[in-house]
Amino acid sequence: MTLRGMQAQGYNVACIGMRGICDPKLKDLSQKFCYAGALHLGKWFAKLNRWGCDEAVLIGKVHKVNIFDPVQMIRMWPDIVAARIWFGSHRHNRGDAAILGALADIMQQKGIKLMDQTTFIPEAVADEGVMTQQQPTQTQWADIRYGWDKVRDISRLDIGQSLAVHRSMVIAVEAIEGTDRMIQRAGQLCRKGGWTMLKGAHENHDMRIDVPTVGMRTIELLKEHGATCLVLQAGKVIMAEKDKLIALADKLGITIVGQK
Repeated sequence: MTLRGMQAQGYNVACIGMRGICDPKLKDLSQKFCYAGALHLGKWFAKLNRWGCDEAVLIGKVHKVNIFDPVQMIRMWPDIVAARIWFGSHRHNRGDAAILGALADIMQQKGIKLMDQTTFIPEAVADEGVMTQQQPTQTQWADIRYGWDKVRDISRLDIGQSLAVHRSMVIAVEAIEGTDRMIQRAGQLCRKGGWTMLKGAHENHDMRIDVPTVGMRTIELLKEHGATCLVLQAGKVIMAEKDKLIALADKLGITIVGQK
């Protein structure tokens, strides 16, 4: 989606794919491509400089929960550049904002400007207002009002980007495990269903890094685990395959609301 947006604006696209994470299709869609480990930052910078890149966009997510799996951690073992961030300057603050902010600063020092992740896909960002045909119920509006400030606070505190609310009670909060597992946990805790998921960012969120995103899989999981309403921060959450996502939500009876 982002890659096609770049090409539509006349960019020649060079891509570094995170080994074991990225979509293999990126290789065929890029003018230049190579694989690199997620924590092999030195290779990123060397390749980007060799290719003459002076602007870059981060796409996708590296699941930080893997650092607690010894096998995965060995496979992802950081190079010297990443190690200086993880074990050195940011050993007392390893939140996403701090680590990715440090990455952006190093890229800037290397002559590579990290861009807003929504630059090339403005049409994919959540709109303000109800986006589905189905409107929220009074109970859902009450949950939206109750949870909205809270989801922005957990983002500001670098805890997570999502939470689940049911009848004006928080039933689950996203942390390192990611949104999908939070949805599963919320469904286990609220077995009768009817809960609302809220996803957003705080007002000073750095849109170059870790922009909140939902996709078709999100909608499928929400249906599977009993959610009936999804609330997204307008202008700050990316909706992958937006039109298809909204159509699927309508089909499955899930209301989507964009909230400022």
